[in-house]
Amino acid sequence: MKRAGQKVAAGTETPGTSQTSKRQKTSLYGSEFGESDPCTSMDWGSLPHHVILRVFQFLTLVDRARASSVCRRWNEVFHIPDLWRRFEFELSQPATSYLKSTHPDLIQQIIKRHADHLQYVSFKVDSSTESAEAACDILSQLVNCSIKTLGLISTAKPSFMNVSKAHFASALTVVFVNSKSLSSIKIDDTPLDDPSLKVLVANNSDTLKLLKMSSCPHVSPAGILCVADQCHGLKELALNYYILSDELLLALSSEKHVDLEHLRIDVVSENPGQVQFHTIKKQSWDALVKHSPKVNIVMYFFLYEDEFDAFFREETPVTHLYFGRAVSKAMLGRIGMNCPRLIELVVCANGLQPLDDELIQIAERCKNLTAMGLGECEVTCRGFIEFVKMCGGRLTQLSIMEEVLIPDSDYSLDRLHLEVSKHLGRMWFPDMMPTW
Repeated sequence: MKRAGQKVAAGTETPGTSQTSKRQKTSLYGSEFGESDPCTSMDWGSLPHHVILRVFQFLTLVDRARASSVCRRWNEVFHIPDLWRRFEFELSQPATSYLKSTHPDLIQQIIKRHADHLQYVSFKVDSSTESAEAACDILSQLVNCSIKTLGLISTAKPSFMNVSKAHFASALTVVFVNSKSLSSIKIDDTPLDDPSLKVLVANNSDTLKLLKMSSCPHVSPAGILCVADQCHGLKELALNYYILSDELLLALSSEKHVDLEHLRIDVVSENPGQVQFHTIKKQSWDALVKHSPKVNIVMYFFLYEDEFDAFFREETPVTHLYFGRAVSKAMLGRIGMNCPRLIELVVCANGLQPLDDELIQIAERCKNLTAMGLGECEVTCRGFIEFVKMCGGRLTQLSIMEEVLIPDSDYSLDRLHLEVSKHLGRMWFPDMMPTW
């Protein structure tokens, strides 16, 4: 009988024990949310607006929309203007894209209730024409907007180029006219044209600071000159080399123009041997640097080896150089001779001839060089160490593939990393995979 009583007692929960357990659990939740009474259960609907807003800011759009249905208070927070200042529309065709498209009902709700709250807006589209056209349709409805930054992003091939120029220009005009406070615009690979640029300038000349418009074949040098002449606060400009001219550089160097901080130039050739590239005069480059001494001039090259003839035959104030295709030893030799302001150099590929002499010349003459990346190239270990020794600790980034380095009688790869580390003042190893 005694044992049976003990068994019953062990398996039966007394009222006092149950209340204590519940009180401990409640106390844990209560302590996290600052409740003084541990017996009071958490009422999620009573959280302050600023706490719910903070939670919403960490949620994805889908989860945020679901959370808004918890209660009336959470739904109110879902529509607070601050939550809609920054928004990215994702537009895709489900059958052909990995993007999760923004739901059409939510898009209409945003247009109806939050168009005037949108300030930092981007459109991410897949490779389908339908997605790009949907983006233009949304832009056309933003008649009450006050957008500050606008980005049009194609995740695959530039689908905006498949939209009719009239449709695209009409959609942009709505934003350009109604915002009047645009400071940053990224519209690469789009059918942007000169009349659209004039509308942009007419309504946003005092606010525009950044304009990225590479690969816009309908823009002429006259169109970009209009921007340079009237947008005196412009700080960053990205364009295709075919638009760049002596006249444009001189316009950017005029007394009334505010100092340009970044000039990015894409030099692209799709048909080898069919493009003749013009040469920019040294006097024009000099005028720009004299007017804006700290300007970064960034050039991205996607050319074939026989198309480099027009470049770097005389001093050019480029600061950042990226070669996406093979570049010859002769071209690298010209860079060492004529690019004294060079800060960063990335070479994707070269032939099978060691680049020792070219790198040493770059180290000698490019006193500002702080970053170097080499892909499918060849350099002897001895030549590479000499290059590093001349540059010293100023090389803050050094990305060299292991197969680029050719061991010689003086240095093995094991000894090379110790020697390079000594001259850099930090531990360094060659890369096993490209990082550029």
